Amino acid sequence: MLYGRNTEQARIAALLSEARDGRDSATGSGGGRRSGALVLRGEAGIGKSALLEDAADGVPRVLRAVGIEAESEIAFAGLNQLLWPVRDRVDSLPGPQARALRAALAGSGEHPGDPDSRDRFTTGLALLTLLADLAEADAPVPGEATIPHTPRNGQPPGGGTTPHTPQNGPAPGGGATPHTPRNGPLLCLLDDAQWFDVETSEALLFAARRLAAEGVVMLFAARDEAFAGTGLPELHLDRLDRDAAERLLSTRRLPPLTRARIVRESEGNPLALLEFGSVRFPVPDGARPLPVTDRVIAAFRDQIGGLPEATQTMLLIAAAEGRGHMPSQLAAARALGVGLDDLEEAERARLVEVTGRTIVFRHPLIRAASYHGAVAARRLAVHRALADAADDLDCRARHLASAAMAPDEDVASELQQAAERARGRCGYATAAALYRQAAELTPVPHARAVRLRSAAELTLQAGQPDEAESLAADAEKFTADAAEHARLGRVRASVEFERGDPATAARMMVEHAEHAAPDDRAEMLRTGATYAWRSGEAPAVLRAARLLPADRTIQGLAHLVEGDVGRGLPVLAALVSQARATEPAGRLQAARLALIVGDDAAALDLTTAETAFSRGHGLIGSLPDVLRTQAQARIAAGLHGDAEHSVAEAVALARDIGLPVREGRFRAVLARIPAIEGDEARLTELMDDTPQSGLTGLLHLGLGRYDDALRHLEGAAHGPRRYSAGVMVSSADLVEAAVRSGDPDRARPAFDRFHAWAHAGGQPWALAVASRCKALLDDAEEHYAQAISRHERSTRPFERARTELLYGEWLRRARRRSDARHPLRSAVEIFERLRAAPWLDRARAELRATGVPGAASVPTAPDLFDRLTPQELQVVRLAAEGTSSRDIAAQLFLSPRTVEYHLYKAYPKLGISSRKELSRLTLEPAHS
Repeated sequence: MLYGRNTEQARIAALLSEARDGRDSATGSGGGRRSGALVLRGEAGIGKSALLEDAADGVPRVLRAVGIEAESEIAFAGLNQLLWPVRDRVDSLPGPQARALRAALAGSGEHPGDPDSRDRFTTGLALLTLLADLAEADAPVPGEATIPHTPRNGQPPGGGTTPHTPQNGPAPGGGATPHTPRNGPLLCLLDDAQWFDVETSEALLFAARRLAAEGVVMLFAARDEAFAGTGLPELHLDRLDRDAAERLLSTRRLPPLTRARIVRESEGNPLALLEFGSVRFPVPDGARPLPVTDRVIAAFRDQIGGLPEATQTMLLIAAAEGRGHMPSQLAAARALGVGLDDLEEAERARLVEVTGRTIVFRHPLIRAASYHGAVAARRLAVHRALADAADDLDCRARHLASAAMAPDEDVASELQQAAERARGRCGYATAAALYRQAAELTPVPHARAVRLRSAAELTLQAGQPDEAESLAADAEKFTADAAEHARLGRVRASVEFERGDPATAARMMVEHAEHAAPDDRAEMLRTGATYAWRSGEAPAVLRAARLLPADRTIQGLAHLVEGDVGRGLPVLAALVSQARATEPAGRLQAARLALIVGDDAAALDLTTAETAFSRGHGLIGSLPDVLRTQAQARIAAGLHGDAEHSVAEAVALARDIGLPVREGRFRAVLARIPAIEGDEARLTELMDDTPQSGLTGLLHLGLGRYDDALRHLEGAAHGPRRYSAGVMVSSADLVEAAVRSGDPDRARPAFDRFHAWAHAGGQPWALAVASRCKALLDDAEEHYAQAISRHERSTRPFERARTELLYGEWLRRARRRSDARHPLRSAVEIFERLRAAPWLDRARAELRATGVPGAASVPTAPDLFDRLTPQELQVVRLAAEGTSSRDIAAQLFLSPRTVEYHLYKAYPKLGISSRKELSRLTLEPAHS
């Protein structure tokens, strides 16, 4: 029975009730079966584990994992523990997910393949799918027990845990009616989460953040000071009040004075309440008390100190081994002259529990008291014995490192091998930690620097730029080798880019590339040039071009920086065409080049293909950047609704994989949309700290503030990126702003630049806009007619509508009102679709001036984008193509049950009730 935890129990009960049948246990209200996650946080001994046990009472489907401090640097140790009872279900997952999870669960001696061809976040998606599949099954589940250690080399752990679910095929995918398995929710209990290895934490948190309608509940328990930034709901456990403490102690027969002192000394900590009643007080009356946790540890240490020396040694072996793995512990015990019989006194004192295959401490603080209370010499001897006894290479390396008293190349080499095994399973954070340990034990300074640099690179891959920079700075102290300093410079430059300073990153990358080894130089220069172009760091682009004259991409960018569009655009356009034909590994880079040259069709094709590839291969970590580029291509092509959805998914994924810092960068891509729509507040919000004068100028132009528009647009006409498509359109805007301001001479330089750029690139939309600008400056119909003709073969509907508006205005002023109506009607229709309010108002006013009565609004079809959420629309589109729910889930990184949930919510909005009806709907983008 729990005392003083009614609020916490009610919160957990509500989660389980909603996961079981969709109803809130307190209110009785329902809304469909749901999933949920909760972090229970509090100090050691506060009762987190007791709440987890209470939650499991009466739940037939429970998976468990307990964080083990000794395994916090063994990649996927916690995930192995959680999934060991259901490992037979891994092969039923979609291919990329099954491969990722098999690699994560592989033994240390196995080689799961090249990590560069996989994504570390796919493991989290595989976990989500597996949990959803288990929650979906209707078969009975056998009883549960505790898994106290991580299995190694295919050996089962010392106990079974929940569910065995038969392999009954994939989740149903044809319907959209919520289904509740008879066995209720699947409950995952994740105790001592602060000690999970980083890779396990990432996988668990990705799955927890993406839970929706699977009927899965994930409960985490963690100490106050760790496992932070989860993005999950949290519940802090306070200490018990006096009444609850008294009731808890009422189960013990204690004298009144002793009871009062225990209540006072324990300060409401449940573990302290129970333990202070079992041992003598570690703090004399009148002495200044230690923190409660320290006093509990001191009490345990005092209790252990009273045991026979052989018993203390056996406890130390169990504490140092950490996993509860009996064979390793007994082998080490034999080497030290002790045995299992020596644990009898510790068992009687309830310090440990011994089963046929495991030795488990009753509480982690007992393990801490045993380990840290032992003298150093005894700890070292125990670790050496455990290293000799280890049947697992990673455990052997860990114990050798703990036993090392001085630099030792042999031990460092074993740690490096363990790091590479972790890297092979995409365990980058663990690999980095092992490389860091290896460096500390490396006797030769230069070799130490190399290992520290490897640790820095892996730390950066794990998404920890600050730590990567610190490691790189440390490495620089141990080597004078120029090539190694260049590699360290590459790490530090990449850190600056991740922090959002691409200009500094570009300068650093190119500068260090000049001193790099030949194998590193080309890659560094390409990366540096890319950073430099994106940030407008012209000198770095030109320097990279001088150092790598054979690279066509860098040379093309350098020509544009120098204003030589006649040489630069054809080079880049050729690279884009080549990429579309051959689909190389650099498809995303080719899409970005297509955006530079204004080839919208190529940019859309390339990003569509790259998005499909990333989805099909489970490349979750790289997909947000792909979606960002896709959004840019869609905005250029006038697909504003689809662009919003791409960014929404990119932001959600970035948050779910623990990279929320990128959200602002992704959202800024959308700034052109409010500039077109005339939404000044939203434009300011999206631009945030990255002002874009061209977009501000476009906003003012649409709102009729021509002098303000001209001022901002003239500022946008400068800089090294002025010859990219994204900036060149501002030159065309400048022409219109200058003409409408009555100062066309200020438009001549901008027109000359745009005209040369358009003819060098040959894109139909750009040639059309060049003709429009010429028509504005010369006030000549022939150029308007030429522009209209060129728009027929071009992308960019917004530019077409602007040309039609200007031509309609010209025709009306020429008293040709009948001729003006056709282009003005077309402009109104496009502006309506794009929600370009200020431009629409002008077009409607012009159309009314031609004699068309009323608002002159052209009716459009109902917009499905307004009815559905972004995720509902994605699901509906794929379902309409006949894609199964399981395949949709794999593509969108959701669970199949969540896909069914989105269909269930979308059908009423669309006025349909089945996939058959869905296939008859037109689901093309409305904002095109």
